[in-house]
Amino acid sequence: MNSHLAFDFLLLLLLTSTLSLPFSCSVYDGISEGSSLSVENPDDILTSPNGIFSAGFYPVGDNAYSFAIWFNKPSCAAYCTLVWMANRDQPVNGKQSKLSLLKTGNLVLKDAGRFTVWSTNTDSISLVQLKLHDTGNLVLRNEQGVNLWESFDFPTDTLLPLQPITRNVQLISSRSQTNHSSGFYRVFFDDDNLVRLLYDGPEVSSVYWFDPWLISWEAGRSTYNNSRTAVLDALGNFSSSDDLTFMAADYGARIQRRLKVDVDGNFRLYSLEEVTGTWIVSWQAISAPCTVHGVCGPNSVCGYDPSIGRKCSCFPGFKMKNQTDWLYGCEPEFSVPNADDEIGFLHVTNVEFYGYDYGFFPDYTLEMCEKLCISISNYCKGFQYRNLNGHWNCYPKTLFLNGRRSPDFGGDIYLKLSKASLLSFNNSSNRELGFNCSQGGYIQLDRTYPRNEENGSVKFMLWFACALGGVEIIGIFLVWCFLFRNSKDSGAIARAYLPAPSGFKRFTYAALKKATRNFSEEIGRGAGGIVYKGILLDGRVAAIKRLDEANQGEAEFLAEVSIIGKVNHMNLIELWGYCAERRHRILVYEYMDHGSLAQNLLSSSLDWTKRFEIALGTAKGLAYLHEECLEWVLHCDVKPQNILLDYSFQPKVSDFGLSKILNRSDLKNTSFSRIRGTRGYMAPEWVFNQPVTSKVDVYSYGVVVLEMLTGKKSAIGIEAMDDETETDHTRLVTWVREKKKEATKEKWVDEIIDSSFGNEYDLGKMENLVELALQCVETNQDARPSMKQVVERLLRLETDR
Repeated sequence: MNSHLAFDFLLLLLLTSTLSLPFSCSVYDGISEGSSLSVENPDDILTSPNGIFSAGFYPVGDNAYSFAIWFNKPSCAAYCTLVWMANRDQPVNGKQSKLSLLKTGNLVLKDAGRFTVWSTNTDSISLVQLKLHDTGNLVLRNEQGVNLWESFDFPTDTLLPLQPITRNVQLISSRSQTNHSSGFYRVFFDDDNLVRLLYDGPEVSSVYWFDPWLISWEAGRSTYNNSRTAVLDALGNFSSSDDLTFMAADYGARIQRRLKVDVDGNFRLYSLEEVTGTWIVSWQAISAPCTVHGVCGPNSVCGYDPSIGRKCSCFPGFKMKNQTDWLYGCEPEFSVPNADDEIGFLHVTNVEFYGYDYGFFPDYTLEMCEKLCISISNYCKGFQYRNLNGHWNCYPKTLFLNGRRSPDFGGDIYLKLSKASLLSFNNSSNRELGFNCSQGGYIQLDRTYPRNEENGSVKFMLWFACALGGVEIIGIFLVWCFLFRNSKDSGAIARAYLPAPSGFKRFTYAALKKATRNFSEEIGRGAGGIVYKGILLDGRVAAIKRLDEANQGEAEFLAEVSIIGKVNHMNLIELWGYCAERRHRILVYEYMDHGSLAQNLLSSSLDWTKRFEIALGTAKGLAYLHEECLEWVLHCDVKPQNILLDYSFQPKVSDFGLSKILNRSDLKNTSFSRIRGTRGYMAPEWVFNQPVTSKVDVYSYGVVVLEMLTGKKSAIGIEAMDDETETDHTRLVTWVREKKKEATKEKWVDEIIDSSFGNEYDLGKMENLVELALQCVETNQDARPSMKQVVERLLRLETDR
């Protein structure tokens, strides 16, 4: 009987404690004076009326929390998409910390119930309420409707639509992906009223965007304004008082967006794809990652590798100063002698260091530049030697900062050291170390908190709760072990030892077979495989490409997939995952609503404006492959079937690099063992066994543009072609050139363009676009422009539109 009484008492105690919880555990969009949100209560969360945003305590480390605002979509199962933090640089303890709205009208955040780490410093004699609005703005307002404080006035690293950036506001990046404290990259209005990106490091600072050597009007900016205001509107259009404007690639309403200065120093606009629940980059300020200042620290060089992104390396004779953080760069392992005759210079090619020049000395020989650096003594650490328009210029360097390796840079660096060291370094290559992205990590609070006295009943309840929790954990563990054991296949052990690419998912063959309903709905055929439509377990619609049987091993396949998975551009198809199981090689891509360009060319949905945007977007994607990735990342099969269109007809180039996946041994620099591509789009280099460069993609691109403008296929009578060569009269290129030659100057464009355009186009701009396409398909590859030059010319045309 006594045991039953004890059990009834325990139940009564549990019910009483549950019913006596404060009302704050069910807070929705706001709190009033005298209320608080507790870090210990996971239900103490504010949610905007539309359900898009939430605010509450967010874990930022081991026993470390910040009060933050985040998006509710995508799901916060792994991590939340944060947009604001109150105490990013001083997190609070996981016990007794609270955000309280005092009766004085002040909103305060207390650490462990004792130390005030953040407050709004407001006061009001009337009633005050804190509410989270549908815009993501957290507002403290009195009963007269006056805003006493709002989070929009104090952003961290993110701007939301309708949230302005002003002369008193700046965005500051996080320290790293896992450390949300203030980093070293800032977006702000400078003293000339211009929006800038700044590297503000511990020792040095420098502006790197827009390009610091440009005058404001050369960059399309204006200093003649005094408002210093910029804002992103609800449609995805950004406008600033200094004439900086840009538009999201998916311009339109009802899309969640955020503008963020990222930990890598880039300024990006993200858009949320509702179907997939993923954030995509719809605009970015910088396309060349290594032009961001401070990424590798002093005495180091930044390079770009598609398999891992940016990569830092030390000069020969230098070592990494801090093995966990590239911010500190490299330090020398040698000393420079005092005697001039003992000084030598180590030559490093295609490396540029921006800034910190002792001076500019034009028309200097190499010997003159060496003598100048020696004469400057300790001020000169080495010199940059560069050819500009036939003139060799000398730039003695007082510091080696902002270094980057670029094959297109027409200059070299000469490092000052001893002749004894030079002998050993000349025969050694640069030691390259991977870019470290794990700076910061979790934050452990360096504080102690006194424990309160505990009575017997509290200890009893604690032990009882622990016992129940232990039983539950054991049960979950046993169920997990059972499911895991039955889900393993015969290749699991072997796969455990293979390197898997990061950033996307590895799918099982069974899962993809189920997603495609046994590969039943074919939506296309590409290089070496068939593409099927599928629906993944998370509800995302995917394009699933089943590659033909390949001779590659799994490790080699994963290495290639890792390279493709790291390529990231708004005009390149995004790889979500892959399958490498037994002989199955499958790639999982994002699904494009409007299919390929080939499927839309004969439809009325593509007017002149859309076709121009497709030409521009495709050029941007190819330029990224050629300029930002390693030189060998060529597409080799540019054609309308490999240009996909999303829901707003924005183009995304697909199937880039897949020839390397199917047979990697064929790829050796610019020498290919077999012809790649599709007849009608192939450059002459393939047929005549000439060196293959990125200009093969330029040629194919030119044919595609002609096809878009004329509405005709790339080859006429292609079935009559010889097995080895294509006769000139059968090709679209020759047809256009003949029309240009035969017709009058004023009429030749009218005679070749697609009749579906009607009169809805600009004749002058159309002529310029056709001329550009014809230049791209020149037989001599040196006469063709690079894809970067194509983009620049198209952007000028777009500005004139």
